[in-house]
Amino acid sequence: MCWRVSVFALCSMLVWGSRARGEADDALQRCFCQVTGNLDDCICDVETIDRFNNHKLFPKLQKLVESDYFRYYKVNLKKPCPFWNDTSHCGVRDCAVKPCSSDEVPGFKSPGYKYTEEANHLDEHLYECEKEKRLSAVDESLSEEALKAMLKWNQHDDSADNFCELDDEDSPDAEYVDLLKNPERYTGYKGEDTWRIWNSIYEENCFKPKAVPKPLNPFIPTRGENDGKVFYNWLEGLCVEKRAFYRLISGLHASINVHLSAKYLLKETWMDKIWGHNITEFQKRFDAALTQEEGPKRLKNLYFIYLIELRAISKVLPFFERSSFLLYTGNHSKDIENKQLLLDVLHDANNFPLHFDEHSLFSGDKREADKLKEDLREHFRNISRIMDCVGCFKCRLWGKLQTQGLGTALKILFSEKQIENLTDSSQSSGFHLKRQEIVALFNAFARISTSVNELETFRKLLQNIQDP
Repeated sequence: MCWRVSVFALCSMLVWGSRARGEADDALQRCFCQVTGNLDDCICDVETIDRFNNHKLFPKLQKLVESDYFRYYKVNLKKPCPFWNDTSHCGVRDCAVKPCSSDEVPGFKSPGYKYTEEANHLDEHLYECEKEKRLSAVDESLSEEALKAMLKWNQHDDSADNFCELDDEDSPDAEYVDLLKNPERYTGYKGEDTWRIWNSIYEENCFKPKAVPKPLNPFIPTRGENDGKVFYNWLEGLCVEKRAFYRLISGLHASINVHLSAKYLLKETWMDKIWGHNITEFQKRFDAALTQEEGPKRLKNLYFIYLIELRAISKVLPFFERSSFLLYTGNHSKDIENKQLLLDVLHDANNFPLHFDEHSLFSGDKREADKLKEDLREHFRNISRIMDCVGCFKCRLWGKLQTQGLGTALKILFSEKQIENLTDSSQSSGFHLKRQEIVALFNAFARISTSVNELETFRKLLQNIQDP
């Protein structure tokens, strides 16, 4: 409650103080004064999320994704764009991604080994030989039992429950990337290429008539002053599922923009680069006056996607609680320690008091609900494919990871019965997460969590904008 009071008190005091202070407060008001109180279609409020994330979950989550199991993500950055012919790539040095050689990555096993205790101890001699090979290679000396296990897992991995297309980990183009050495930040990739990506996402996959322009869409030749109002009036007329879908995509977009504003190239010399918070860039993306009132709505959608992903990781707790599940990297003591940290994060998420109620979605006629769910699934798969059209490889890496993480969260939310039927020693329920999905799920949520945490920094910077 104290947070809500402080925000409203701040808004009411904007008219006071010096001119410089007034300008600073105006900037703060335009970005944040609408970002308070209850979220649309939710019982939760912004202030509860801020307290929970910034003071409880964020530090643990950051430590978790810095561990060896979560810092390495296998991805294919060489897939061609499936929607338009585009061979252009960002020539900026900061767009490059440096993959890992096999000897840099801790002892992950090949895709046939699905990170269970049985798999990790099938054959120690085989494992030592396997380490000498490329991580994605399949050892021909696998036993018949192991090959059957591989087939069973692949059947789960290819499940129609997936909300996005996963990269083929057996492809020679799929490589491990160290996420800590390739951080998400501003690369200089911008302009028409980036707008083409987001235009395709919003215009073709967000369930809106083409006659209703999305605010600030540069591909619309003319835009009246009331276009934003028309758009959001139309959005509120959608069913809750399609409205939620739009807010998820908008929230993901907002989160990425917060990251780019918080990790901006402020200064470059021949010896070093300095990255930090760029207030001007943040205002350009979120200031109400500069975005025709859309910026604060984007920030509220950031909180919406936070709730969705938080709910997903709380619901998947039984999958990770099983004693047979290990965060296997080859370092036994660290693996046990990191699993306990993972469970701490999951229990904190589970104890959050104001979760999003996913049962409010797809609750009508079963046939219509199933058709709507499949429509949303297909639209999200299209968005995951669009990530292969991003010309900046570092942007593509983080776009694919965060899209896959959100897709995994949606898969979890709508696999409730399968998760409830999980046993400690089998996957007979039909629910399974590949390591690639697990890494994406928690890193994507860590990105959302970071964005929420960064908003507090930008609040403070805007309050002190008049300081030299």
